[in-house]
Order: sequence, then C-alpha cells, then structure tokens
Amino acid sequence: MKYKLVERKNPQQPAAAGKLYAAPVNDGKVSQKEIATEIVGLSSLSRGDVGNVIDNLLDTVPKYLLMGKSVSLGELGTLRISFSSEGVAAEQEFNVGKISGVRVLFTPSPALRKAIKGIRFEKM
Repeated sequence: MKYKLVERKNPQQPAAAGKLYAAPVNDGKVSQKEIATEIVGLSSLSRGDVGNVIDNLLDTVPKYLLMGKSVSLGELGTLRISFSSEGVAAEQEFNVGKISGVRVLFTPSPALRKAIKGIRFEKM
C-alpha cells in the first residue's frame, strides 16, 4: 500500500506548526466490469452472468438497509445504516428533522481483517 505524507494543523491551535501524517494513496479505481471479468476467470460463469449478479446485489442491498437490517456479505463483511441526532430533554421535543449524518457503515469480516493484516507500506 502506497502512502504520502500530508501536513495537517490542529484546528484548536491554528498558530502552531502542522504535523506530517501518513495518508493512503489512491491508485485508481477498479470498475464493476473489471471485477466481473476477473471473476469469470475464476468460475464457469459468463461475464454477463457475473455482471447480472453484481447488478442485482447492488439493487438489493439498499432495500434491506432501508428496512433497518444489517446486510452480511459473507467473508467480505457487513453493511448497516447509522445516523446521529440532536439530543432533546423530552420525547415530545423530538422530530425527525433532528436526525442527521445518515451514512452506511462497513464492518470487515474476520477473514478480511486477517487478509489485510500483513499489509506492507511503501512511500510514494
């Protein structure tokens, strides 16, 4: 994994000198088509079959997330929705407008954690 050093300042001490922190270097994107093509080489399915399965997965996962379910993707990990809200003193004071920061959280499986445990770093 390649990294670069990035200077960041402490917002609570704007006059202080910044410190250097390691940041991952994004080495591009792999498309759904490229992934499907690679999976084809590992299976007896056609690229169309694999692409169809991936498309259906991408259509199905949000449906279950919006139902409030966690979605397990096996050895990859689990997706779930999370959000935050303003606090109120009494239930009557709360309304859905106080909910914000909706996001999808991903928790890697133990197998994925193990696979990336041996990561090696290389400075860009």
